[in-house]
Amino acid sequence: MAWFRGDPFRMPPSAALCYEADGMVAIRGDRIVDVGATADVTAGLPSATPVVRHPRALILPGFIDCHVHYPQLEIVGAAGYPLLEWLERYTFPAEAAFADPVHADRIAAVFLDQLRRNGTTTAAVYGTVHPQSVESLFAAALATGLRIFAGKALMDRNAPAALLDTAQRGYDESKALIARWHGRGRLAHAITLRFVATSSPAQLEATAALWREHPGMLLQSHLAENLAELAWVRELFPAAADYTDVFASFGLLGPGTVLGHGIHLSPGERQRIAASGAAIAHCPTSNLMLGSGLFDALATRSAGVVVGLATDVGAGTTLSMLATMGAAMQVARLRGTGLHPAQALWLATAGAAEALGLAGVTGNLAPGLEADLVVLDPASSPLLAARMATIDGIEDLLTTLMTLGDDRSVIATYAGGHQVFG
Repeated sequence: MAWFRGDPFRMPPSAALCYEADGMVAIRGDRIVDVGATADVTAGLPSATPVVRHPRALILPGFIDCHVHYPQLEIVGAAGYPLLEWLERYTFPAEAAFADPVHADRIAAVFLDQLRRNGTTTAAVYGTVHPQSVESLFAAALATGLRIFAGKALMDRNAPAALLDTAQRGYDESKALIARWHGRGRLAHAITLRFVATSSPAQLEATAALWREHPGMLLQSHLAENLAELAWVRELFPAAADYTDVFASFGLLGPGTVLGHGIHLSPGERQRIAASGAAIAHCPTSNLMLGSGLFDALATRSAGVVVGLATDVGAGTTLSMLATMGAAMQVARLRGTGLHPAQALWLATAGAAEALGLAGVTGNLAPGLEADLVVLDPASSPLLAARMATIDGIEDLLTTLMTLGDDRSVIATYAGGHQVFG
C-alpha cells in the first residue's frame, strides 16, 4: 500500500511517499477511518468487522483524470495530425453525432465502464455543444458512485454550424444543466469553455457572468496547446498581452479554472496562473500524439502552479492513468528534467485533487478522506510477473507499473467506499 505524507514536489520525493508492505485501509460508510500496517489497523477494529483481502496487491489512492473528452472515445488512435487539423478531420465529426441521445447514452456507458476498469474514481469531462451529451453522462454516472465534473461545450464561432450555440443559448443551457444536476450524488457541473478561439467576446462575457453567479464551480478550458493555435488566438484577440491574458481580461482566470495543456507558456504567464489560483491539466499522451510539444511539469510546479494529470482522450491514447503517468515520466525525460515516480503518482492523485478543488476530500489515503482507492495486481501480465522477480522497492514497482501496467492491472476500484469494479 502506498500513499503520501507530503507533496513530492516540495520535499524529497522518497520522503513524501509512504509504503506499507502489509497494509490495510479501514472504511466506514464513504470515509477512510484508518490507514497503516494491517496489525495496527486491525487492532482498532471491532472483532466482527468484515475484511476484504487482496494478497500480493498494491493499494493506491483512486486515480483522478483532470481533463477528458468522453465524446471523443470513438476516435482514440486516429492519425495524429496537428491540433487544428485534427479537430477538423476527427473531433468535430465525432462530436456532431451527439445530437442523437441514443448515441450519447451508448458512449457514456462505455466511457464510465472504462473509467472504473482503469481505477479512475474522479474525472473532469467535456461534453459536446449538445446539452444531451451531459444529460446522458450524468444520468449514467449517478448510479456508478464515481465523481464526475462535466459541462456542455460552449462554442459560438469557428466550428461547423452543427456544433455552434450562441452566447445566450450556451448560458441558458448550462444554467439548466446546473439546476438539474449540480450536487446530485457525486456529480458536479463544470462550466466548459471549449477554447477561446471558438467563442466570441460576447460568449466569453456570458461565461464569466455564469461563473460569477456560481462561485466555487469548476471552469474548464484549453490553453497554449499548439503553436498554430497561439498565433490564431493572437489574431483573434490582438489587444491581449498573451494567451493567458485573454482569460484574465474576461474574468475567466482564478481559483477553479482548470486549463488543459499549458505547454507554450512564458515564465510570466506561469506566474500569473499561479497567482490567480488556476490549475493546469497535463496531458502527455495527447501532446505526443498530436506533436503539440513537451510540457515542463517541473518548471510549472516550481512557478507555484497546481498541476494535475489527464488522459485527454481522444487525442490522448488511453484512459489508463497508469500509462498516462508513464508518458508523463517520458515527456519529462525528453525535456532533460525527469520525473520521480512519486511525483507522477501525485499528479494523478493528490495533485489532481488539488487542481479540481478537492484537496482534503480525496486523492490520498488518510483518515477523513473519501474512500476512493484502486487495488493493483503487480503481476497482471506475463511480462509484469517476470519483472516482479527483480523489483527493488516501491519506487521501482511504481515505475514498472507505469511502464507496463494497464487496465489488466486493476483488481478492484472503490469509489466513495463502494466497490465499483472488480
